[in-house]
Amino acid sequence: MLGRQAKIVSPATLQRMLSHAQRTRQPKRDAVIVLLSVKAGLRACEIAGLQWPMVMTDKGEIGDVIDIRNAIAKRGSGRRIPMHPDVQRALAELWCVRTSDQYIAASNRGGPMRANSIVNWFLAMFAELGLDGCSSHSGRRTFITAAAKNVYRAGGSLRDVQLLAGHRSIETTQRYIDGDTPSQRRLVSLL
Repeated sequence: MLGRQAKIVSPATLQRMLSHAQRTRQPKRDAVIVLLSVKAGLRACEIAGLQWPMVMTDKGEIGDVIDIRNAIAKRGSGRRIPMHPDVQRALAELWCVRTSDQYIAASNRGGPMRANSIVNWFLAMFAELGLDGCSSHSGRRTFITAAAKNVYRAGGSLRDVQLLAGHRSIETTQRYIDGDTPSQRRLVSLL
């Protein structure tokens, strides 16, 4: 897949990914890994480094924001991402069966998973599901593309998508956004 961008995840593929997660040794953790990628746009290194205090309120409850600290973000691109309800529910379920009080994506032994382990986990899952062209970055591309397509509904701009992605440059954000042929046809027909 060298030189190509990771494929976008369709809603049906997301359901297949979540079903796959339910058949693993740590189904709650693995569902959270999938959702952090697709519904929050996190990189593998951010998923690996994410700790419970980064998603909890001061009262010890799952919050409504993911606080990506500079220490775990690529090039210190920390940011705060509003939490999707699916992520919030999955984190609450994982909290009840967690194997680590520190790391969300804990290994089977309770320590943190490494970023490379997250990448390999996604590769193994996509191989098992027979999905060519998908990688650990597929969820991130899906998140950024969906945000860009819907940003006008929220009254925002591409700058908002850039901030959610943690990109320093708007050009980087634009490279993540997948084009949509049916949308292009509808757009041209409106001219």
